[in-house]
This record gives sequence, C-alpha cells and structure tokens, in this order.
Amino acid sequence: MHGLQPLLAFSETAKHGGFAAAARELGTVPSTLAKAVARLEATLGLRLFHRTTRQVSLTVDGERLFQRCQRVLAELDELQTEAAGVRAAPSGTLRIDMPIAFGRLVMLPLLARLVQQHPGLQLDARFSDTPVDLVKDGIDVAIRAGELQDSTLVARRFASQALILVASPRYLTERGTPQALDSLAAHRAIVFRMPGSGRDRPQQFSVKRRVVALQPSDGLRLSDGDAMVQAAVLGMGLAQIPHYMATADLAAGRLVEVLADHRPPEMPIHAVMPASRMVPARVRVLLVALDEMAAAERAARAAPATKATPPRKRSPRR
Repeated sequence: MHGLQPLLAFSETAKHGGFAAAARELGTVPSTLAKAVARLEATLGLRLFHRTTRQVSLTVDGERLFQRCQRVLAELDELQTEAAGVRAAPSGTLRIDMPIAFGRLVMLPLLARLVQQHPGLQLDARFSDTPVDLVKDGIDVAIRAGELQDSTLVARRFASQALILVASPRYLTERGTPQALDSLAAHRAIVFRMPGSGRDRPQQFSVKRRVVALQPSDGLRLSDGDAMVQAAVLGMGLAQIPHYMATADLAAGRLVEVLADHRPPEMPIHAVMPASRMVPARVRVLLVALDEMAAAERAARAAPATKATPPRKRSPRR
C-alpha cells in the first residue's frame, strides 16, 4: 500500500486544485502531499503539475496519469470492500451530479430512500445544469438529459423527459385554448432564457414526425424553471417545461396541457459513469434503484386507463 500513497496524494491534489485543500480532505498537511508528489514526479521522470503560489494545474502528462489513476484507485477501493465482506452493505460517499430541477423533483426522493436503506452510505449531491468532468471532479455518477457527447463514459438510460406546453385554466378561459401551432402567435409565452448564453430557448413541437422550433417574440422571459411553472399557474401565459416539473400542478388542476398531439420526441435521461471494469457497491445500489424506478414507470405507462363504470340501473320493484 505504501507505493500507492504518492498516487493518492497526486490524485487528491489534482481533484482539489491545490495541496492545502487536498490535505484537508486526507487529514494531513500540505507539505506531506507536496513531497509525495515530488517523489512521484522524480520516479516517473515527468512533470505532473504546473505550480503557482496559489494553485496547481495538471500538465498534459499529469492529465493522462490522472485519468488512469482514478480507475486504479476506484478498483482498489472496490477490492478492499469485497475483501472486508461488506459487499452487500454499501458504504462510503456516493458523489452524484444532477440537473437542478430533475435532481430536486425526481432524484432526491430516490436518494433519500437509498440512504435510509443503507445507513453506511453517505451522500455528496451536486445540483447543476452545467456538465462537469466526472473524472477530474471525482463524480461517481452524473445524471444527464439529452443525447450524450462524451464517448469515453459508460451510460445507462433509465428515464425520459417530455416537453409539454401548459397554461392555467384561468388563462385559457380568458384567452382561449390554442388548437393549432399557428394560433400560438396570438398568445403570451413564458420563455426560458438560458443563464449560460442569455439566449431564449426555442419551443419545440412535433409536426408530421418532424421537430419544428418556434421562437416566441411576445411574452415573459425567465431564467429559472420553477419560476416558469409558477408564472404559468398565475395565468401569465403558456410555458413549455419538462413534464416532471408540472406533475403536481396538473394533478391538482392548476395547470392544463395544451397541444398534446404536438409534443416533441422525448429526450433520454442517462446515468453516466467513468469507464471502469469494476463498479463500486455504492454506485451499484444506485443503479439498481434507477432500474426499479424505470420498471415502475414502464408499468405505469403500460397499464390501461381505468374508466369509472356507471352504476347499473335497477328496475323498479313491482
């Protein structure tokens, strides 16, 4: 194990961007880590970090070593877990990155049940709509919506996201319910302004198996999904939002879906992980929970809608 200490010192320093932060994570002092990394550089004959007075950053050789080092340390952690005989009782910190709305509304209840079922499991949940570098940030699993770009990741699809157009009953009473896409121009739109670019996200609709993007010019622009839902409930216009953000308001009658026949194709939602031959137990129990959630969702969709049977009329007694 002594030979792995320099690799651990290097890996934690790369994750945290400096010796001081890495030392706090490992419960040691910065000078110990700095010496361990220096010995590793001398042994390999490579410069692994660019050093400044405030932080360190990986060199090209350091980046290459860091990618491989993460896989080695993850597999070692799993081997130690199995040797200790606690494979069935996952422990340690599950680090997961999730989109803000989906994470809060869908993932957080699932994670709460998971932690309750496995008391030895700790949770480090990060909510962000900006993709992260899983390896560099030490993330076990990231939840991502849409088509995936990074081919180096292992992905498991477990859900889908539908975009639905909703409005409040009051708004529809006052302005009328749109029956076709060309009637949307006469309505107020609640548009999502993307925080990163400041641009409006186009509304998407399906027309004869093609996806049509519309850019509303008249309406309210908001950079927060929850605010869009609330604005729609308040009767401020038509909002196109992910279906899971409107579940409660649709069930309560505060919102109504319109133009349901023109929903765009659903986007896949994946759990993505760094490529590795071994999956830690803490990640394995999460994947099982996601599979169970997906199975329940498929069963709910496949179940035929039940219709209330009118009571049979009794013939009058004679």
